[in-house]
Amino acid sequence: MFMTVKYLIGSVGPSGFGSKSTAEEVTEACTHISSITAIITGGTSGIGAETARILAKRGARLILPVRSLTSAEEMKARILSECSGSDIIILPLDLSSLVSVQSFVSCFLSLGLPLNLLINNAGKFPDRHAVSEDGIEMTFATNYLGHFLLTKLLLEKMAETAKESGIEGRIVNVSSTVHSWFTGDGIQYLDQITHKKIPYDPTKAYSFSKLANVLHAKALSERIKEMKAHITANCVNPGVVRTQLTRDREGLMTDLMFFIS
Repeated sequence: MFMTVKYLIGSVGPSGFGSKSTAEEVTEACTHISSITAIITGGTSGIGAETARILAKRGARLILPVRSLTSAEEMKARILSECSGSDIIILPLDLSSLVSVQSFVSCFLSLGLPLNLLINNAGKFPDRHAVSEDGIEMTFATNYLGHFLLTKLLLEKMAETAKESGIEGRIVNVSSTVHSWFTGDGIQYLDQITHKKIPYDPTKAYSFSKLANVLHAKALSERIKEMKAHITANCVNPGVVRTQLTRDREGLMTDLMFFIS
């Protein structure tokens, strides 16, 4: 219990960093970043935007898949105002659409660029039930299914890049401790929630999608071993972060969580 409270109030962890550490501090020693190409979903706001900014500052080439080209151009302008020499490419992508994911990958591969880093960061936490164009509950379709297909279609390119460059490729799924809140039969639940056979619970839908992210990273690690590829798959819990994901859930408890972290 003591260690949990100590962590919550911002103490430094085994890595030497804590919740008060800045992105600049964490990446200060990462000298190899200047030679990598990174794809970051959800890179125009919140955690994704800060990740994009700091990677650009360290010299990485950025590929930003976006639904809103206006938001992407604004984000690109902000990065360029700080890092004028940044290489930033914007490509359209709607993660809730499998056709859009396939189109994005085709566009990216046609550029002939390497790929060292894939950060599956984008996420939805909608209050209302919705179904994607592929007939899948929207939270699951966006947070998990789109990222699953994106990763699957880019895996060979990442393995090829790692082999040619000698730089370890990395796939990062951004999840949440909320994944542990889901219990039950996931397949049955997805069918029930998609077809509104049970009441829609935003938190349960979100926790299920985040559990899928965790399981995906675990299965992906095994797949990479089989391929003997120089890539690692990781799943990260970013902790308590005030982003647009929580903009409709402000209140005393939410504010307290941000204060103590």
